Amino acid sequence: MRLYTIGFTKKKASRFFGMLRDSGAKALVDTRLNNVSQLAGFAKRDDLEFFVRELCGMSYRHELRLAPTAEHLRAYQRGELSWDRYAETYLRLLRDRQVEAVLRPADLDGGVLLCSEAAPERCHRRLAAEYLAAAWGDVEIVHL
Repeated sequence: MRLYTIGFTKKKASRFFGMLRDSGAKALVDTRLNNVSQLAGFAKRDDLEFFVRELCGMSYRHELRLAPTAEHLRAYQRGELSWDRYAETYLRLLRDRQVEAVLRPADLDGGVLLCSEAAPERCHRRLAAEYLAAAWGDVEIVHL
């Protein structure tokens, strides 16, 4: 199975939707806690759902089981949690939520995990993809 990831910040809409379209992915899976912020620009929930359907032929869904908690996200953004501590806390959250049992590989095969971070290195979408790959096996992760 193939699981993609992408972030929208520091990308123009043309590049973002072009990357999604060219990937051949089937669905955009929004892993953000807050997907309606005015700061999200073209990536606000309702606009994003429309754009991915019309421009990329993809479905859209918001998967809160893969989102961090507000408390831990704020602590990390404020510098109160290091990246390593944030990652540890987030992975514990995924284990507690049993996302590997609740979500099935078929639910995410050909899906793109979305968040706001431009690069995957310090982003929860990468952690989620790697967590699921380790739990399910035979998962190729492609960062767009």
